[in-house]
Amino acid sequence: MEEKQVNWKRVGLYILFAYGIAWLTGLVIYLRGGLFDSPEIVPGSGITEATILLATGYMFAPAISHILTRLVTREGWKNIWLKANLKIGWPYWLAGWFGTAALILLSAVLYFLIFPKYFDPSMAALKDMITQQEAVTGQPMPFSISTFVALQIGLGILISPIANLVPVLGEEFGWRAYLQPKLLPLGRRKALLLTGLIWGFWHAPVIAMGHNYGLEYPGAPWTGILVFTLVPVAYSVFFGWAALQARSVWPAVIGHSVLNGLAAAVIFFVQGEPNPLLGPTAAGLIGSVGFTLVAILILQRPGQESAQSELEETAV
Repeated sequence: MEEKQVNWKRVGLYILFAYGIAWLTGLVIYLRGGLFDSPEIVPGSGITEATILLATGYMFAPAISHILTRLVTREGWKNIWLKANLKIGWPYWLAGWFGTAALILLSAVLYFLIFPKYFDPSMAALKDMITQQEAVTGQPMPFSISTFVALQIGLGILISPIANLVPVLGEEFGWRAYLQPKLLPLGRRKALLLTGLIWGFWHAPVIAMGHNYGLEYPGAPWTGILVFTLVPVAYSVFFGWAALQARSVWPAVIGHSVLNGLAAAVIFFVQGEPNPLLGPTAAGLIGSVGFTLVAILILQRPGQESAQSELEETAV
């Protein structure tokens, strides 16, 4: 059985490890040129030290912290949420996969309805980029811009859960497979929200270096850190709910993978210089509004204050 009260020693140790490993990695990135001036691993490859460090030391910090916390506290290895549980969980796998994609695209549509001046249906910026690439390669693109974008979005939905699986598991094996279950004695609602706040603020060093929003928005970097402490709360409620319903971390891994792979696709349709704190990507307050509305619906469901069912033993 799981604890019926929060073991704050384990929670605190996990957070210390997760923040310590990630933020030390962030410090190394900063000292080595930050996200935008990081040296390339191989000159001309486009793969920088920052890219490698983000995908390893930073994104795997939560998973490493999960393991370290269990080792240090001698907790054992029960209830690690890695069992697929497809028999009961398949609807939530689909919700994580296609629900995430739908919420990203619907939120972008709402953003452009509110700020139509930033919407460019002709995708002129993308056309210019492709024209430049064709001039360099001497090869014309074999299909239209619209087909290209449709393929990018379609492949983003279908391939992201595979392409992003390993690095995203590095996060979700910590947040949704360790921290969230440890907070469930507070009640499901509080566990989902608190996990999201802790997860969101964990991104602070990379947000300060320009991740998601760049460096030219009003109030940078503090407003960016604030916004991306709040926005992941909505993601956390959705992904955390899917994981709890399936009693498995995998719906959250899939949803998070799609989010990382598809969130920037809406940039194809942007013109001008929108405030990135608002959108249109899913990192913005309006660009993530679909997740926010779904999170509100989840949190309003009856029984969210009780965690009794979540305190039952979960198979490995």
